Amino acid sequence: MKTLEHPDKFVNRHIGPNDEEIKQMLQELSLSSTDALINETLPSQIRSKEVLQLDEPLTEYEFLNKLRGIARKNKVYKSYIGMGYYPTILPPVIQRNILENPGWYTQYTPYQAEISQGRLEALINFQTLIIDLTGLPIANASLLDEGTAAAEAMLMFYALRKNKNANSFFVSEECFPQTIDVVRTRATAQGINFVIGDHQKVELTDDYFGILIQYPSGYGEIYNYTNLFEHAHAKGIFTIAAADLLSLALLKPPGDFGADTVVGSSQRFGVPMGYGGPHAAFFSTKEEFKRHIPGRIIGASIDVHGNLAYRMALQTREQHIKREKATSNICTAQVLLAIISGMYSVYHGPLGIRKIAERIHTFTRLLENSLVNLGVEQLNNYYFDTLRLRLSDENETNRIREIALSRQVNFRYIDELHIGISLNETINHNDINEIVSVFEDALKKKNHETNRLEEPAVRLPAELTRTTPYLQHSNFNSYHSETEILRYMKMLENKDLSLVHSMIPLGSCTMKLNATAEMAGITWSEFCDLHPFAPVDQAEGYHQLFRELEDDLAKITGLSAVSLQPNSGAQGEFSGLLVIKEYHKSKGEAHRNIVLIPSSAHGTNPASAVMAGMKVVVVNCDSHGNVDVDDLKKKAEQHKENFAALMITYPSTHGVFEESIMEICKIIHDNGGLIYMDGANLNAQLGLTDPGLIGADVCHLNLHKTFCIPHGGGGPGMGPIAVAEHLEQFLPNHPVIDLGRAKGITAVSAAPWGSADILIISYACIKMMGAAGLTKATITAILNANYLKAKLEPHYKVLYTGEKGRVGHELIFDMREFKSSANIEVEDIAKRLIDYGYHAPTVSFPVPGTLMVEPTESESKVELDRFCEAMIHIREEIREIETGLADMQDNVLKNAPHTAQSVISDNWQHPYSREKAAYPVNWTRHNKFWPSVGRVNSAYGDRNLVCSCNPITDYMEEVTS
Repeated sequence: MKTLEHPDKFVNRHIGPNDEEIKQMLQELSLSSTDALINETLPSQIRSKEVLQLDEPLTEYEFLNKLRGIARKNKVYKSYIGMGYYPTILPPVIQRNILENPGWYTQYTPYQAEISQGRLEALINFQTLIIDLTGLPIANASLLDEGTAAAEAMLMFYALRKNKNANSFFVSEECFPQTIDVVRTRATAQGINFVIGDHQKVELTDDYFGILIQYPSGYGEIYNYTNLFEHAHAKGIFTIAAADLLSLALLKPPGDFGADTVVGSSQRFGVPMGYGGPHAAFFSTKEEFKRHIPGRIIGASIDVHGNLAYRMALQTREQHIKREKATSNICTAQVLLAIISGMYSVYHGPLGIRKIAERIHTFTRLLENSLVNLGVEQLNNYYFDTLRLRLSDENETNRIREIALSRQVNFRYIDELHIGISLNETINHNDINEIVSVFEDALKKKNHETNRLEEPAVRLPAELTRTTPYLQHSNFNSYHSETEILRYMKMLENKDLSLVHSMIPLGSCTMKLNATAEMAGITWSEFCDLHPFAPVDQAEGYHQLFRELEDDLAKITGLSAVSLQPNSGAQGEFSGLLVIKEYHKSKGEAHRNIVLIPSSAHGTNPASAVMAGMKVVVVNCDSHGNVDVDDLKKKAEQHKENFAALMITYPSTHGVFEESIMEICKIIHDNGGLIYMDGANLNAQLGLTDPGLIGADVCHLNLHKTFCIPHGGGGPGMGPIAVAEHLEQFLPNHPVIDLGRAKGITAVSAAPWGSADILIISYACIKMMGAAGLTKATITAILNANYLKAKLEPHYKVLYTGEKGRVGHELIFDMREFKSSANIEVEDIAKRLIDYGYHAPTVSFPVPGTLMVEPTESESKVELDRFCEAMIHIREEIREIETGLADMQDNVLKNAPHTAQSVISDNWQHPYSREKAAYPVNWTRHNKFWPSVGRVNSAYGDRNLVCSCNPITDYMEEVTS
């Protein structure tokens, strides 16, 4: 009975406009229904004739009960597996006030520096941590995972190699297997000769351009790589160390013994294992390579008033500028997790970090003593936290495994005779006794020694013992009580604009509601404390969730199968193209390597194609922003023999549903190519059409855009790929956990299911929205965008529309005319929006001099009207300049944003009032967001790059007025 339906449906909480508001918005569009809008927006030939079939939607209460049942199926054993993943302690004050705080997790990537100073300082803390511990002067603001970071280092040095005939890359066999596999994947795609071997015996010939080692090794041994690195440098070979970050509190930094780049994971700095992620990888290098670092660097600069101001520096979004000439397609970092690791370091400080490292090392020594007393052979001469044990025979190993599992303990079983045990921050004496008892019972011996060390607790080789200080900046030496760290985090949070303040109308970025119920499960122990390489029968809950999510995503995309492994959208692009390559290879057509890409495509598309070892041919767009079908046909036929795929975004990057999409797909298929659909705009397809129906063979899904994973200030993201049936067998496998894909490509991420912990969020979104809810979300997103168009089109030119004058879920406003009429750049409008309490839409992408707006389905009519009022008011401010009422140089737009300090200053000399500057509309008087700095001088920051916590006086030039 309808009256017995639960009244509190999640869809009504997720979607902003209510039924009455929707009716009013339709009236503004002169339409009678949302069906009429969709009929005028989507081409009829791509409309799905079947209703999307998903489970009935759950309320928040029902879903959380279901999720608790799934969580209980996971078994959280004590895992001493190591291999780059370790139990850690996330301080509750950081968990609640950052990880679980929408003021932090709903922030956007800090492209608007003036309203991002809090997270930028937090990232400077992270970069300082990496710089100090690794001993190299430049670090980026995080990468996806350790394997990806190592692969990026290899590719950076491949591009920089002086001897262009050097085509071999050496990897120590003692690196983590998942790192080896991810690097192998990247090397193979580029045609690099990938060599794995014993770093102690390798003969470095002129054919090598780089080497990668693990420090400490993957089995725990601490090697001295000084001679190896010196030999490599003498031959012009670049050196990369994959390092355990916590061990560097005790060990000599790799930068001090010759590493050109140091990579690794900061996971054990307070970030739960989460069955594989998300975690912030790190990447540090020498000064001479700073303009080639993949990802983002946060640098210090000054604002217009001469004050210290942070911003993203140098090559930020270089793939959008260089496109097919880019050396990396990295577009997503792991900002939220980097912030947590940086704050963990702030909270503990240098002394606390060292004590944690010493405690782990000491417990490892205690464990070694006890096991050696039982007659177990321990093979590592020196170690930080990992023992490598050799047993007498396979039966002993099997008995240890059986007894350990019965006591809910996981070790690393390297082979039939060798076991690895890696200790961690959570360890205590009872845990040591428990481990020893497993061996006692298995070996039928008794350890009679006490758990005491008579010699010094730290026993490391003298030449590899750390002697240099770290974390000396006051940020790491001031906030060690909960009161102090709480105030510090809140102070930073208050400097940043996020979704808790207002709509963030970024085109192509889909900043929608990240519901609390969707987020709840990620910090439950049953999910976040599971080791990614634990036996799969300990993760039954996760695997149920994976199966259901894969099935739902396959139905939503109209495709056959899904891989959840890629942990960013750009990585999904790369993975999808590798799957396409493998398909062509299986048909004896490995020569097919040309990818057609429209000129309007995301910059990651051509960058990903080049990384996959393909050649890019650009297809022109017409004056309406659509793919030029004649040019496409010509180039598809021209390259017919070597044609691999077309990469296309739908609706287009210009925000329009192209009428010719089915014809485009047919041209590609007729010429032997496959269709790769960029899933950035899937939010405009849900329930109305799907990639499979349109003709796609592969589609990646930005779960963080379409299915509610928070942006977290610039990551985490997830980019699973969905494929048609003929490509299913080629989806990624993994070297540690067999995914059952014998013909699959090698790993693209370090963990088998990517950043598994945040998959819970998208799973929650789908289960609570249901098919009807997701369909309504898409319809509402399209309605909201067209409503903004109707309200703002009298004031700003809309660059592209469909054949019937409608836009998709986003649209582009052209601001270029104001350059000549009022000397106003698009950046001036973006900065003035800050004074109104708004984050700017996407600036100058995909078209320079434009603003790309995406309101999403989560914003109400009230919020949309408020944004329109701000934009209309700014247009009037521009008109004041055009008519001479305002000065062309000294006006509210050129001087935006206005800080509280500048407005209350006695030195106000502008021709407009303070009130006009600070309170341009009424609502700003009641809820004013004050930027903490004025407009940032980016060019100054690039000339004087500093990416760590140096005092401003260390690098600032004299500031002249």
